[in-house]
Amino acid sequence: MQQELLKLYAQDVSETDLQNIRELIGQYFAQRLTDIADKAWNEQGWSEQTMQDWLNDDKQ
Repeated sequence: MQQELLKLYAQDVSETDLQNIRELIGQYFAQRLTDIADKAWNEQGWSEQTMQDWLNDDKQ
């Protein structure tokens, strides 16, 4: 990944394009994290009630 990014910098990419690329990379990793969390959520059989229970546990 680092090599590919270095190749981009060597191509005299505009600052706007670099910002867009950074945003796309951020979105990619955010989506991966969401997918991992969704998978864990489904595998564990968690529900909205589970989340409410967790939130209420912190208040006690």
